[in-house]
Amino acid sequence: MTHDYKLLINGKLVPGASEFDVVNPATGDAFAKCPKADVDLLEQAVKAAKDAFKDWSKRPVDERAEMVGKLSEALEARADEFARLLTAEQGKPLDQAMYEVMGAIFTLRAFAGMRLEQRTLRDEDGNKVIEHRTPLGVVASITPWNFPLILLMNKLGPCLVTGNTMVAKPAPTTPLTTLLFGELANEILPAGVLNIVCDENELGPLMTSHPDIAKVAFTGSTATGKKVMQSAAESVKRVTLELGGNDAAIVMDDVDPKMVAQKVYEGAMKNAGQICVAIKRAYVPEAMYDEFCDELAKLAKDTVVDEGMKQGAQVGPVQNKMQYEKVKEFLADAREKGKVIAGGEALDRPGYFIAPTVVRDLPEDAKVVQEEQFGPVLPVLKYNDIDDVIARANDSEYGLAGTVWGKDLKRAMDVAMRIDSGTVWVNQHLAIDANIPFRGSKQSGMGGELGLEGLYEYTQPHVVNSVPLE
Repeated sequence: MTHDYKLLINGKLVPGASEFDVVNPATGDAFAKCPKADVDLLEQAVKAAKDAFKDWSKRPVDERAEMVGKLSEALEARADEFARLLTAEQGKPLDQAMYEVMGAIFTLRAFAGMRLEQRTLRDEDGNKVIEHRTPLGVVASITPWNFPLILLMNKLGPCLVTGNTMVAKPAPTTPLTTLLFGELANEILPAGVLNIVCDENELGPLMTSHPDIAKVAFTGSTATGKKVMQSAAESVKRVTLELGGNDAAIVMDDVDPKMVAQKVYEGAMKNAGQICVAIKRAYVPEAMYDEFCDELAKLAKDTVVDEGMKQGAQVGPVQNKMQYEKVKEFLADAREKGKVIAGGEALDRPGYFIAPTVVRDLPEDAKVVQEEQFGPVLPVLKYNDIDDVIARANDSEYGLAGTVWGKDLKRAMDVAMRIDSGTVWVNQHLAIDANIPFRGSKQSGMGGELGLEGLYEYTQPHVVNSVPLE
């Protein structure tokens, strides 16, 4: 039976003003209908969130956190259903979809356990200065299509625990897991605390400029993030922007090439390379360059590329047709500028499948080196001097994350300290933890998510400075 998806507005599951198709990227065919909100429905959602804020913000934090914990329990009870729906709309293999669902559960649970304590800044000679934090109001959450569920929880957890309310808008190509979560939330949260609207990218500017929205939490491309900033500036909204990346992996000269090639490959190809912090360019010492490239090529050729629901699938399709066409442009540039040693083509089958691609002998100015490919394409570049490769890794408008791989841990850490990125992982990748803050530098974003810093982003600090009345 086809599921009847509804928007969530003011504690009610409501139909949209119209509908649009949701496409399975493994087939290229529509498999579900999504309700589409119009301006009137958006206004209803914002009003509901604004009205709900009055009561929600006054509730004890432990009460709010308890409800966030119940959300995690409800999601866990239906984890298999969510994972299957996520694979259908996003395309990732089922085991990776389950990993995202479990990450979403853990994230909610982690935020439910966090608290922001009042700070005493001074208490001497009768002068007492305290800092406490208050919620902002209505938060607009705008999430992308690569990790639609967990990236919502990165925002929803701190938003609700700190006393804010939310209007959430998922990406139009992956709205269904968010809508299904809305059904769970509607059984737990008071009316209006969480509202969910869907569109085909028309409502974003109205949300980011809306006078009753106090903060925008956005994850997506740098180009769109700049538009969000411009729109939010009119009313000086608070913004959290997690944007694009062009993450470099630096391989040190003391590693086992075969072992590290496996790790770098996985970091580049998981979720078909559609991860903001995926390894998007690898720098390898010239002495081991040929061996490293050969191992990457072997791994790519042995990878099982298939529909995410099929047993043994390791890489699924690119999520949508627009991104599929963009990745094909990167492949054309890679074939022209470098030597493709694995993949290099779209697969001749239904859906948006790209063969895992490894490219070597590229110049630094190649498109696939300078820009974010967001697909299963890995350029591999050689280096001889560590200072030179650090400079090359840093020579980017992006600075989201990066990795360093080295047997000598101190030496690898020293290199990591010089990489201009918000996060650098040493001998590991994608070590994202809800208790550890995550943020970008340069044009990879502003503000932070996760950890206590993630809670701070959803609050206004208030300083109260008192002395006795003489």
